[in-house]
Amino acid sequence: MPRPLLAPLALASTLVLLATACSGGSTVDDAVEGAAEPVSGSLNAGYVSAIDQIGLPVGTELGLFEEQGLDVTLADPFPTGVDAINALSAGEVDIIQVGVPALAAAQEGVELALVGNYTGSAVQRSVDETAAMVAVEDSGIDPEDLSTLEGATIATTFGSINHLYLLGLLKDLRIDVEDVELVNTAPPDMPVALETGGADAAVIWDPWPITIQDQVEGTYEVVRGGGYIPFIGYIVTTPQYLEENPELVEAFLTGRAAADQWIRENPEDAADSASRWLTGTDPEVALAAMEYNVEQLDARFSSCNYLAMDTVALLLEEQEALEYAFDINELFVPGPILSVEEKNPELFSDLAEVPTDARIEADYTFIREVAQNSCAV
Repeated sequence: MPRPLLAPLALASTLVLLATACSGGSTVDDAVEGAAEPVSGSLNAGYVSAIDQIGLPVGTELGLFEEQGLDVTLADPFPTGVDAINALSAGEVDIIQVGVPALAAAQEGVELALVGNYTGSAVQRSVDETAAMVAVEDSGIDPEDLSTLEGATIATTFGSINHLYLLGLLKDLRIDVEDVELVNTAPPDMPVALETGGADAAVIWDPWPITIQDQVEGTYEVVRGGGYIPFIGYIVTTPQYLEENPELVEAFLTGRAAADQWIRENPEDAADSASRWLTGTDPEVALAAMEYNVEQLDARFSSCNYLAMDTVALLLEEQEALEYAFDINELFVPGPILSVEEKNPELFSDLAEVPTDARIEADYTFIREVAQNSCAV
């Protein structure tokens, strides 16, 4: 897949800044006592075409993986997380970025190793700023009185994070799911559903809420974020690949952490990159979406991430969309990202500190009641 290029001047200045930040002022010729042997290798990585997954292509664009001695080849963007998991299971890619579909895969016995985050929070359980609901002007839905959602027809994507966001919102409002009509709708079809009267409102992740308001006259934002659910999005490989290539996985996570920090510090440049990587995304839309995306860029693992997955799984089970019979301790492998944190603290220095009680070790075992006391809701 061709790699979009940053403007030469911007790229040059960016790489100078990154080199300074990541090296602590050292040059590549400086001998570092006790330094590990440099990594050299390659892997194939996959992602879904979404604003919150842009860190992977940005990392390749800026050469951040190459700085780690790693040659990363990107697969063409997958339409859904399910497709990404299928490609991982088939050996077509070595590492992917995926959210809610990882739970369904775990239920089906697919062997996964969750080694880091591409979106979420290691500081608190719930974070959902990249999700929103938009409605058409004659829907009767009042942003100041969300009880008016009762009786509405709402477009969402069953089994995806936007579906969970809607369920969390309705639960908070004490509106029974049966008191609204849910229409299973793919994100690209939501503008048409709103235009043709197929739905009163749509719930979706960025940049779609912003795009829909640009495309469909009279649409408006009903609600955004609010802490109704945890957003979960993981960097995932297979247990076998991790066992055979631990140094490549750690190098990949280091590059991804550097990409996340660059995005947090350069949201305008990141939005410009996203508009080129995400087909059909207007630069202004990407910039508006990036404002919310940076609030969820936290690659670290803590007990809050386990609690987030547990919360989402329970919500899905409550709606009979998932049989929560698997042990999430068997999915998470925190060792690699914890190692990256220890070796490269500067890549996380701009993030809020993980609560002391929520910090974990590589052998951490999740216990719901304990984690609930460690993480802010």
